[in-house]
Amino acid sequence: MTTVRLPLFPLNSVLYPGLVLPLNIFEERYRAMMRELLKTPEDQPRRFAVVAIRDGHEVAPSVSGMPDTTALPDRGPTAGFGDEPTKAFHSVGCVADAATIRERDNGTYEVLATGTTRVRLLSVDTSGPFLVAELEELEEDAGDEAGALAEGVLRAFRQYQKRLAGARERSLSTGADLPDEPAVVSYLVAAAMMLDTPAKQRLLQAPDTASRLRDELKLLRAESAIIRSLPSLPASELTRTPTSLN
Repeated sequence: MTTVRLPLFPLNSVLYPGLVLPLNIFEERYRAMMRELLKTPEDQPRRFAVVAIRDGHEVAPSVSGMPDTTALPDRGPTAGFGDEPTKAFHSVGCVADAATIRERDNGTYEVLATGTTRVRLLSVDTSGPFLVAELEELEEDAGDEAGALAEGVLRAFRQYQKRLAGARERSLSTGADLPDEPAVVSYLVAAAMMLDTPAKQRLLQAPDTASRLRDELKLLRAESAIIRSLPSLPASELTRTPTSLN
């Protein structure tokens, strides 16, 4: 078993390998994390782990109103996650490689990272200024008939796109440039579908690529059927799109 120890960034959303993650960092615990990552030479990966929150708050509790990025309270690393943070997080997450970490004049950070490898959460160290996790790296097995399943998922996804575009009364690209490598397809479709966090988490922790693609095929057909029966769609971007204040 290959394990790795990395800073831990809990989010109210799921990160997949190959997907881009923009972050606006203003809480002290995550600012401390970025300062630590910046100590890593630029020619080496600046890695941290992202896990979806099962029970808790992405941003530490504060007074009513919008977050004040000029007031940076000193919050503990476990703020919002209870006494046992491990129980507050889903057990499978994704390593993120921070390609860009830019400090603003007010001490906050603008970060652009990319998901790389799935990991299983083993333990969480809360003794420092930010959470640090012991993680087991997970291999991506293809499974049976992954290639054929990827082709079916791409067809279903294009149909899903068309129905979604029609329901919103706007045009959408044909998707002709979508990838055909099964694992890449499985993660791209998982990220693009309008699903809640538990469903997206289930796709992330699928035992192999083929299993993920089979699940996606069922979800795409079900979602397309729902869209077809609706005269219009609600403002789904506002209710389902992951948003990180950090």
